[in-house]
Amino acid sequence: MTTETRGLVCAHHHLYSSLARGMPAPPSTPRTFVEILEQVWWRLDRALDLDLVAWSARLGALEALESGTTAIVDHHSSPNAIEGSLDVIAAACAEVGVQVRCSYEVTDRNGADGAKAGLAENERFLRAGGDGFVGAHASFTLSDATLDAVCGLADDLGTGVHLHVAESEVDAPSGARLAGRARDSWLLAHCVHLDRALPGTVVHNPRSNLNNAVGYGAPARFTRVALGTDGIGADMLEEFRLAFALARSADVTASPEQAWAWLRGGETLVPSAAADRVVWSYDPAEPWHLAYTPGVRPLRVEVGGEIVLDEHGPTRVDAGELRARAREAARRLFGRMADL
Repeated sequence: MTTETRGLVCAHHHLYSSLARGMPAPPSTPRTFVEILEQVWWRLDRALDLDLVAWSARLGALEALESGTTAIVDHHSSPNAIEGSLDVIAAACAEVGVQVRCSYEVTDRNGADGAKAGLAENERFLRAGGDGFVGAHASFTLSDATLDAVCGLADDLGTGVHLHVAESEVDAPSGARLAGRARDSWLLAHCVHLDRALPGTVVHNPRSNLNNAVGYGAPARFTRVALGTDGIGADMLEEFRLAFALARSADVTASPEQAWAWLRGGETLVPSAAADRVVWSYDPAEPWHLAYTPGVRPLRVEVGGEIVLDEHGPTRVDAGELRARAREAARRLFGRMADL
């Protein structure tokens, strides 16, 4: 028995993290959220060049496709390879057959020149017709001047801002800083410690929040919610199951229908995903069934009217060859990280 649904959307991804598995251990065991960023992710992103960005995106897009995820909202960082990076990501995803909306993560943590280069990459990509948002890291790594520049650019371009908001307690003051700045078009990732309602779509990332021990974001308190992975793959059925389980752990009356609505919230960010089609190995593809049924997988995926995955696998790329090349790229990435 099979059943068909619309395409799934990963509303907050970091495709650049796709090669991270097996990366060198950090210099010491991180014990706080900021130490995790400093010793793990900010080391990894500094080691990226454009070729590594491409292989990260190809692998991440392949894994999304094989999970029935047809669209990704990506949030990118490669401080030593900024210019052209969003074009590289868009091209890599198109090569596999997955839709993507891109943004570059503007931050002051790499100095004023780094912040300006990030702004310039967002502007260059979007003015050239690229699909996406203006990206920013989190308020605690942004000066007021840089945050205002991000907001101004997004307003000028008629798009939203995609940024982390109150992911941990260190960024809890972001609610006050973003009040009056945020717009309905914004993507607010995490919002675990957000102390007020803000315009925009809140993107709940349950597995990542657990992994970083930042707490439960209680997304039911917000009006507009979508689901993301924060870079831990793009298996959105699994993320839906985890979102439901976490909601249930806080409220035994929580329904998987609510978590399913959060999953469907991604369609407001990538409306074209509603026209994609995924045939699943299980029937019915209904929230109460899928919440408790492991191992459901896509048998056929159609994106933009083209079958990009069938019973033999991806139709545009050789999955085995892509993974082998990505492993080679990962080894090169790890060598560059060791030199930092």
